[in-house]
Amino acid sequence: MKKTVFTNVVIFTVDPHDTVIRNGTVIVSNGAITAVGRKEDIPIPIDADELIDGQGRMAMLPGLIDSHNHSSLMRGVAEDMRLVDWLPIYDLEHRACTEEDAYHASQLTYLECLKNGTTTILDMYRFMHRSAEAAGELGIRLHLVPYAADVEPYNFFETTKANEQLIKTHHMSQNGRIRVWMGLENLYYCSEDMYKAAIRAQQEFGVGIHTHGCEQEEEEQSIIRTFGKSTIDMLEQRGILGEKTLLAHCVWVNDDDIKKMAATGTNLAHCAVSAAKLGCGVARIPLMLAEGVNVSIGSDGMIDNNSMDLFQEMKFASLIQKATHRDASIMGAKQMLRMATINGAKSLHMENEIGSIEVGKSADLILVDFFKPNLQPIYWNETEETNLLWNLVFSAKGENVDTVMVQGEILVRQGQTTKVSERDIMLMAQRQGEDWMNRRELHKAKI
Repeated sequence: MKKTVFTNVVIFTVDPHDTVIRNGTVIVSNGAITAVGRKEDIPIPIDADELIDGQGRMAMLPGLIDSHNHSSLMRGVAEDMRLVDWLPIYDLEHRACTEEDAYHASQLTYLECLKNGTTTILDMYRFMHRSAEAAGELGIRLHLVPYAADVEPYNFFETTKANEQLIKTHHMSQNGRIRVWMGLENLYYCSEDMYKAAIRAQQEFGVGIHTHGCEQEEEEQSIIRTFGKSTIDMLEQRGILGEKTLLAHCVWVNDDDIKKMAATGTNLAHCAVSAAKLGCGVARIPLMLAEGVNVSIGSDGMIDNNSMDLFQEMKFASLIQKATHRDASIMGAKQMLRMATINGAKSLHMENEIGSIEVGKSADLILVDFFKPNLQPIYWNETEETNLLWNLVFSAKGENVDTVMVQGEILVRQGQTTKVSERDIMLMAQRQGEDWMNRRELHKAKI
């Protein structure tokens, strides 16, 4: 049984009381957290396999959770477009996508996430048995959600049958790090029968359902014209709202929609940077939180976001709300860290396993080196309150992450991955990405 001890670290537990321990020790045994507390209260066990001394310059946080991502090798290739114009370009990626594309896209995506302190990803993509392979090589925790659709001309995506088969072969594999959900693209791409099949699979296998909510105003107006109801009303009619459902985006929702999401326990993955980039608008997050909706953080992937640094996502998601509401008091650092950790865990039905630093939970942890120019200076007052949390949420970058641990295994040490060659992944991504772009252009001519 491997035992790792972290000491002389500032611990942001994100427990129910948001406890902060100025000079703390955490003991990890056999992949789980077995002790958390002040250094003076927790003796260093003599049988420890490894002692990591933070030297008073490391902040320990729960591993960050990206609750909505799309792997890709397309970065910076569909810019300055509204969502309605962007989607046809994005569809070309999937028309040309092969298993090998999906594997290298997943490798590069998960590498970037891991080095930025993300330990868990919900990825909606293609050929996801290859995504599981990539995740296994890096050691990251992954929820596989196939990009599924069956309505012409979008039936080049994954099928319900393939999604169910993936559950049978991969759910709870790799010591529970890999989990599989039912995926649905959106109301235009998926038939009513596909929603019914997702519900049947959810009931049979006990898995979650993930789909896109109303992202742009034009999209929502079109949904209302086509179906006579809002997106949320339609999702309610099709029976998928509930505690085991996670919606992405939901930028254009009305008051009744938000109340229905809250009443049913439906979770939201908020992708603030992506929504801004695509000109979708600003989601009504303060109202959703006030109504009791569980809101987590998603990057939406490199083609939508350009970056998968959740530190940037936390900062932007806060500031855009402060600016649009003209209220500097909302969406503070404590709230944003919870959205990126324990709220994400709840959205994935894993709040009893990950998302906070508490005894009994999996050791999914990160160390952020705050002895860096962008995170200094640090202050503490007589009641042990500190500006460090604000510096982490509003000043930190993913490159400040020093150490990443998942299930007690160190996957990033001193900023470098321990299980894979970063150089090899990037070289292969470059080669595969160029080839993919060329094939993508061929599909453009066929449309």
